[in-house]
Amino acid sequence: MRSIERLLLQYGESHRNRTNILIHVIAVPSIYFVSLGLLWSIPVPEFVAQFSVTWAHICAIPILYYYFLLSGPIGAAMTLLTIACFGAVNLLVLLGLSVWKVCLSLFIAMWILQFIGHKIEGKKPSFFEDLRFLLIGPAWWWVHWLKRLNINY
Repeated sequence: MRSIERLLLQYGESHRNRTNILIHVIAVPSIYFVSLGLLWSIPVPEFVAQFSVTWAHICAIPILYYYFLLSGPIGAAMTLLTIACFGAVNLLVLLGLSVWKVCLSLFIAMWILQFIGHKIEGKKPSFFEDLRFLLIGPAWWWVHWLKRLNINY
């Protein structure tokens, strides 16, 4: 069994309840977005900022590399999600909203929602056992969409 298949199976063990799944379908990509938004908000040194590079850009590189190591289609899908998230962060900026305030508020709300889902499920979140599951959540979210498009992951 491939590493990605094993990780997705383990992650899925605590995500079987329909309500918990629905919550995760909303909260997982939201948490990915707000995490990038929070990283984007941390000031970078001036010599880095002159290239319009943020901590979110810097952190996205090894994260996407990890996804591509797990699976090409998941890596490609996560690249699309990452681009969409950067677009959403730029939209917040264009709207004149405080990126860190919006993202922190959503971060807290989405994690509360996730824990409610796990309370309903009756199982603790997977990342309590292995921190890698913080990154597997978005991959798990994408697998549902990739299967609908008949794309093997």
